[in-house]
Formats: sequence, C-alpha cells, structure tokens
Amino acid sequence: MKIEIENIKQKSSDKKSKKQKCVSELRQDLVTGDWVVIAVGRAKRPEDFSQNKKQKEESNEIESCLFEHPEKTGQEEDVLIYQSSGGDWTLRVFPNKYPAFCCDHEARYFSEGPYFFMDGTGYHEVIVTRDHYHQLALMREIEVAEVLDAYQERYLALMNKPHVNFIGIFHNHGKEAGASIAHPHSQLMAIPVISPYIQLELSGAERFYRQNKRCVYCLMIKHELESQKRVIFENEEFVAFCPFASRVNFEVWIAPKKHASYFERIKTEEKLKLAQVFRQALGAIHDSLGDPAYNFYIHTSPCDGNDYPHYHWHIEILPKTSTWAGFELETGIEISTIQPEMAAEYLRKQK
Repeated sequence: MKIEIENIKQKSSDKKSKKQKCVSELRQDLVTGDWVVIAVGRAKRPEDFSQNKKQKEESNEIESCLFEHPEKTGQEEDVLIYQSSGGDWTLRVFPNKYPAFCCDHEARYFSEGPYFFMDGTGYHEVIVTRDHYHQLALMREIEVAEVLDAYQERYLALMNKPHVNFIGIFHNHGKEAGASIAHPHSQLMAIPVISPYIQLELSGAERFYRQNKRCVYCLMIKHELESQKRVIFENEEFVAFCPFASRVNFEVWIAPKKHASYFERIKTEEKLKLAQVFRQALGAIHDSLGDPAYNFYIHTSPCDGNDYPHYHWHIEILPKTSTWAGFELETGIEISTIQPEMAAEYLRKQK
C-alpha cells in the first residue's frame, strides 16, 4: 500500500541494471567474528590518504550537483521514481554509481591461511529527493512520508533476493557525517551478512526476553512515556526521545509505541504518524543546534528467513557535535557531554 500524496504519481521498475563485477570483499575478524568491507571498487592509492593533499570541499552549488539531473551525470536507470502531476520527479531511486556492494554472480567464498572472506555481493541504492536545498528537516510531513514509502518499497523489493540477509537504510547529512554530495539523499545496502551492531541488539533483546518475559524496548518506551523526562515528541503511534544511555550529544530514537519487529510491515496510516514524529525530531535538531551534520539509520529485524519476535524496530538519529578521540576508539565507550534529560528539554523547546 502506498502513501497517497496530492498530485503525486508513482512508477516503479525492477529492471536489472547493467552487469557489474564485484566491487568489494567482506572480510571477517578472526577474533570477534565482526565483518569489515574492503571496497576494492573504490580503491585509492596509498598517497591519496596523505594529509598534505588539499582536501576537496563539499560543493553545495546546484549547477555542479550530480543528483539534480541524474540521467545526465551517468547514473544508472531508476528502479523507482515518484512523479508529480506535472511530470517532474519528486523522488527517485537508482543504483549507486560507486557501490560498496554489487556483483553479477552468486557470492563466492575464499580463505587465506586462518582468514575467511567472501564477495561483496548485494545491492547499493541511492534515494534522492527533488529539491537540492530542501533537506528532510525542512520538508512537510507528507513529503517525509513519501521518503518513508520509498524506503519500504525498495526494502520489500530486495528482501527476498538471493544472498540478501540484511538491509540497511541510512542517511548522511553534512560533510562531517560523511555526505560527499550535498543534495539530500539516503542510501540502502542489501547484503549477505547481518550488521554486528544489529546482532548485538538481537542477542540482547532475546536474552532480556528469556529472563524477563517481556520486550526490553517496550519496557524502555513505557518508562520514557511515564517519566516524560527524555521525550521530545509523541503521537498515538510513535515517540521520539533521547535514550537514557545516549552515546552522543542529542542522540534521538524514534520507536513505535506498540511492539513491532519489522519496519517493512508498517502500514500507510502508521507511515503518516511516523513522518509527523520524524519531522518534529529532525526539525528540533535543525533549529536548536543550527543545522548540524547528522546520521540516521533504521534498525529493523534481518530478512534472513528467521523470526525475531523479541526485537523492536526503531530509528536512531546521531548528530555530529564532537569527534571520537583516543578513549572512545580504544574502549568503544563514547563520551557524551550533556545529560540526555537536558538535551531532551532543549529540543522540546523547538517544537
């Protein structure tokens, strides 16, 4: 079911893009079991990393934007496009021109001594909205709903593809957050392995359920709604709050109030409610912090054929207000310099 937006028509296509060779390797850490991606298709020479080289500045000029007219800049054919009644596009999805995952054959597995690695088989797509200067925080709620609709549609189109066991949907805003192109866009990666972070959440949620016979996320959400200390905005279906153990300053989670394990099963009316809370959260971050760089991503159950009834899908927004240093890198323990309660109170004032 699609979001109905006035003057919006939707077209989608699952035509296969031109064949490409594998552009990355998935290598597994022998000690932790974690995966890393070696993006050989994006390979740089050692000298390219020299700090003496002048860094290319991110350009926000519309004339040089690769996404303003994607078909003119060598992007592949759209797999999804939404158009207005006037014929102009409002949102389009196409394969990433420089993918981290893409392969035209089944995944191959290799070993080197004690090590294990495999082809970076998968899909890497870009979700682009029309207005070059109109970021998500400034959109109308119905426009945010259209973006969520595209996330869901592409997730459903790829989740049953061979060798796809996990789909990550994320958005980088600002150069400090890793956005190499200023034009608002999100990315989707459908890959054969499950994110180590998601695996930790899945294991923790299942362990908590076995011990307490309840969902740990539902417990957290219930407490946040009762205390209201860290809640930023809520409606009947969703709540945005600064988590108790925030990893970064002004971290925000958005979660369904009712237990739900799978983002891709969200219904139309729920998408509209989610868009309302999502827009409020992003708008508060934009207004109160002066449009900081940020990342957000959707954490949902893997699509590997297993059932994950103990998990609770949610969106995490991480503003870039500081840089990791020695302690964080060495321990993995992040230092946040503002209490989540104070951050939430500050963000609430921007509603």
